[in-house]
Amino acid sequence: MFDFLKKKPEKPEPAKPAEAPARSGFSPEDLARAFTVHQEEKAARAEAERAEGREAMKGVLGTSLFARSLGGLFSRNPKLDEDLLDEIETALIGADVGVPATTEVIERMRRRMKARDFADAQALLTALRNDLLAMLKPVAKPLEIDPAAKPFVILTVGVNGVGKTTTIGKLARRFQLDGHSLMLAAGDTFRAAAVEQLKIWGERNNVAVVAQGQNADAASVAYDGIQAAKARGMDILIADTAGRLHTQQGLMAELGKIRRVIAKVDETAPHEVLLVIDGTTGQNALNQLRQFHAAVRVTGLVVTKLDGTAKGGVVFALAREFGIPIRFIGLGEKPEDLRVFDPEGFVDALLPGTLGAG
Repeated sequence: MFDFLKKKPEKPEPAKPAEAPARSGFSPEDLARAFTVHQEEKAARAEAERAEGREAMKGVLGTSLFARSLGGLFSRNPKLDEDLLDEIETALIGADVGVPATTEVIERMRRRMKARDFADAQALLTALRNDLLAMLKPVAKPLEIDPAAKPFVILTVGVNGVGKTTTIGKLARRFQLDGHSLMLAAGDTFRAAAVEQLKIWGERNNVAVVAQGQNADAASVAYDGIQAAKARGMDILIADTAGRLHTQQGLMAELGKIRRVIAKVDETAPHEVLLVIDGTTGQNALNQLRQFHAAVRVTGLVVTKLDGTAKGGVVFALAREFGIPIRFIGLGEKPEDLRVFDPEGFVDALLPGTLGAG
């Protein structure tokens, strides 16, 4: 009774379809495409730099004593005899290639000449180029930044006056162009202007520089630098050190201390120990590398000042005796004059490919 007066239950509203979650970030396809584009752009930049570097090497190294001495021998059609081998030997030693490497090259060519492997001087020139290139190829290993190491710590060492601090500034610019974030640690606390010089490079590149006062403990500066770079999530830390003669045992021991202190923060660091060598120092560069390698285990070389009066032959001597990767060479004062070491371009700049082309 009176059922019609009862309120009928309202029909439930149809359930609304669940809203799709808001899209965040990029799809795997987007990321893969972006990565591919990035790699292609990086490869294109590397190829362009290689071409520019080869032109730069020809312009700089092509006027060196090494290039003039050897190029002059093959600017004509020389006679295949002992006199030619003697002239090549004199040119190689005079260009700081060193006696062991030179003797090795000349003896190999002498055996081949006696076996009549060379039809003419062009064949001998090709063999000489191949021998020189074979010495350099094993050490032509560009510096790779490990993305898993944050920060990737680069410790730079070298004697006084080799251009170490300037090299750090040029490296900072290069790494920035490659998209890396980085900091610098001003560990050359003995030279009055060194800290200020590094700060100027930092300002030019908009890179933070960790520094303390003059005569501060260099290991402490390196420690502060890696702590700051780690806290800020930087990709790279480049730590400067005071220039020191390789014969100063006390200062060389301090480098070992800096390395140990860095390892307290990251046991895998430093990830690269770059020895900067002045290309004009000749065979003394071998002694420098020997001592620094014993103190801090050098993992890469930068050979600077190959412009001007540098002979360039020391690069072959270093490569043959130690086999440590040559990461970069310095061809001038401008930031872009720090070039990735390219053995083919290096040999091309020193020796013509064909007779009469030098």
